[in-house]
Amino acid sequence: MNGCLTQYYRCPERYVRFELKESLPVANGYFRFGDAAICYGSYVGQQRPVQSTTGVLHDVLSDVVIENGTTYLPFSPSQIIKNLCREIYVRDWHGSSSVLARMYYSVRPVLGVTVRRHLQRFHLRGWKKLSFPRWPVDCSVDDLQQQLMLLSLRASGVERIPFIWFWPEGRSSCAVMTHDVETEQGRELCQTLMDIDDSFGMKASFQIIPEGRYGVSPEFLRSIQRRGFEVVVHDLNHDGRLYRDREQFLERAAKINSYGKEYKAEGFRAGVLYRNQLWYDALEFSYDMSVPNVARLDPQHGGCCTVMPYFLGDILELPVTTTQDYTLFSILNDYSVDIWKQQIELIMGKHGFVSFIVHPDYIMKPRELEVYHALLDHLSRLRQEKGVWITIPGEVNRWWRQRAEMRLVDNGQGWQIEGVGKERACIAYASQEGGHLIFTVERSSGTRVALRGD
Repeated sequence: MNGCLTQYYRCPERYVRFELKESLPVANGYFRFGDAAICYGSYVGQQRPVQSTTGVLHDVLSDVVIENGTTYLPFSPSQIIKNLCREIYVRDWHGSSSVLARMYYSVRPVLGVTVRRHLQRFHLRGWKKLSFPRWPVDCSVDDLQQQLMLLSLRASGVERIPFIWFWPEGRSSCAVMTHDVETEQGRELCQTLMDIDDSFGMKASFQIIPEGRYGVSPEFLRSIQRRGFEVVVHDLNHDGRLYRDREQFLERAAKINSYGKEYKAEGFRAGVLYRNQLWYDALEFSYDMSVPNVARLDPQHGGCCTVMPYFLGDILELPVTTTQDYTLFSILNDYSVDIWKQQIELIMGKHGFVSFIVHPDYIMKPRELEVYHALLDHLSRLRQEKGVWITIPGEVNRWWRQRAEMRLVDNGQGWQIEGVGKERACIAYASQEGGHLIFTVERSSGTRVALRGD
């Protein structure tokens, strides 16, 4: 009950006391927890959870009881977070195993880009009518965690609760750029794309397909890595069939793991962002980048509903939290940075993780390249003016793992952080003002920065 909050914030256990009001029923469904957090799971109450988010959802915040420093909840936070992050609420998707998907990928190699675009738009028709996850960013898990922190402040009776800030050196948020290389032409453009990224003082990861699409030589991989960019394994052959069935997946996962060792790659991303998070135990990678925050415009609907990294067993998930360039240009027919800016603002409002997928295959035309330059310029200004940490995925993985092992210790004169990487970590405090969560970050320079939590 208490672990989900202490793990998310890395705060001392003494401030967190949650209990279930009574045994949970078996039935799962949707309900609210406050104005923002949409939950999927079971809860104690006279009203049963509903099976759709299109109607009015019961707000169980009114059913919470605080007594003697303990908060009694009508649901299990860990169950809700698991159901959302692992997309267990998506019960009827067949993905790459469906007949239509198999037919599409069998003829895809001979289809022109224009034909594929029309088919994809047809498949995604009606996406605006979907109510959950919320477009363009869904923060249900993060809103749930903030409500739990507010309740802990009330129940403990303290003015503020210390925790380990989300990002190193007190950075306000984090952003990474990733480049999926899908064709031979895209491979040939990688050096040019690295030149563009470098001109803005940024590094990125390049997701490389090991088989079937183009040649992958050791020199090509070294040409990426020696410039400070990162190599990530991108599927096996990007045919859309990685998760068609368990037996085939295990065979392919063994090959993918072998390529990971050969490429010295710590990360993985599946083609088309297809995924089955329950099968990730077969992947021998430190982190994955295959789960969208909200997947309304992806072939596989769903979304993890958080803008923070999260663990799936031993693998750290770095979710895709913004719209892909291909989707922006080819599906939405939008050649501006407006949607990206809107998503960035929403994610930064949660001090979260901003991640982009930009393909060398699609971005190097004049019109698209102008949009990409505008995005990089915007990110550069956010780094300078808002303190956003812009780095590569592998660095985020290393930091998040270190933070997960750190702990706050009261030395009698105040709080201090213990653990590997503590010299980069900052102590922060959560308090409330007018029902809103307020964060105060103590940076190593001795300065304090006040930030809105919600």
